[in-house]
Amino acid sequence: MSKLISFCGIICSECPAYIASQNNDDNARKELAKKLSKEFNTEIEYKDVNCDGCIATNGRRMHYCSICEIRKCGIEKKVLNCAYCNNFSCDKLDKFHENNLQLRENLNEIKKSI
Repeated sequence: MSKLISFCGIICSECPAYIASQNNDDNARKELAKKLSKEFNTEIEYKDVNCDGCIATNGRRMHYCSICEIRKCGIEKKVLNCAYCNNFSCDKLDKFHENNLQLRENLNEIKKSI
């Protein structure tokens, strides 16, 4: 499987929610729901752990991806991900990347190859 990179640089194809969804693996969904519920101090049902990748305009996605401003912007600009945007890198993306520099590096690698 080739890498599926989200707008912000997350490698969707390596994400546990994406993998569990693509494999239709309820045990993996249950484990991830338990982990995310604890991590975010909320109740996440295993049946809600479904994702086809945030760049998919149709399909399943985790709740945050449905409200993500970076994703919304990328869809409006009709780019594959933020590396393809003429405004790369914007304030919104820079703020998001403060906590995970690897995501920025993922997009920088793509930008170099364009």
